[in-house]
Amino acid sequence: MPDLLMFRALWVYRGFVWSSVWREFNARYRESLLGAFWSVANPLTMIVIYTVIFGQLMRPTLPGHEGTPFAFSIYLCAGVITWALFAEMLGRLNGVFLDNGNLIKKSNFPRICLPAIVTLSALVNFGIILSIYLAFLAIIGHWPGWLLLALIPLVILQILFALGLGILLGTLNVFFRDVGQLTGVVLQFWFWLTPIVYTLSILPEGVQDAMRFNPMQPIIAAYQTIFLDRQMPDFKSLIPFSLLTAFLLILGGRFFLSRVGELVDEL
Repeated sequence: MPDLLMFRALWVYRGFVWSSVWREFNARYRESLLGAFWSVANPLTMIVIYTVIFGQLMRPTLPGHEGTPFAFSIYLCAGVITWALFAEMLGRLNGVFLDNGNLIKKSNFPRICLPAIVTLSALVNFGIILSIYLAFLAIIGHWPGWLLLALIPLVILQILFALGLGILLGTLNVFFRDVGQLTGVVLQFWFWLTPIVYTLSILPEGVQDAMRFNPMQPIIAAYQTIFLDRQMPDFKSLIPFSLLTAFLLILGGRFFLSRVGELVDEL
């Protein structure tokens, strides 16, 4: 019942959520000459740096794609874009209640609206970056076609995973401030422990087996399969990820609901 009331509250306050997302986006680029370009500048810079360093200097080979132009760039961008969405959501959700402490104290609204605003804002940024990436694929003649439809369940699943984990960490961070610092450190290690700037095949067999404990590995591999291989991803490999996502959503939602009344006192 509390879960249903939470979703009902989101629907009732949907206008507040959408207006907050628009206000945040507009405020971010209001005084900027280049506007929304800055929302993609950092990811593009990271992609260019990684492409030059790993693609040109180290010249990695992708098995089965030796003759594919820009193969490594396609592979790299698919992983970086996916990770950027996850990292933005988790990073912002981690401090969403602390960052909006004054708003929570002064206004009476469902607190679950704040994670919803973060999620929609991250999706807007993801949509901009993805559009540029798809334009790049169309220009080089590597358009994935109808396989783009497979992105829908992948994006939904990834968002739910980040949302469940983010709400749990964000709530914990209100009561234990070290959680926020630790999350930033873990995210940096987590990025390099995920096959994004390198391929899984170059790792020793023992390390490859250990990668199955990295929940982000199969979801990123699914994106890379769509964009690079232009094939339908193996959704069966995402079953453990889906189960973990459901667990985190339940755990994060229940913990948030059990502590939401204490947020104001701790902020």
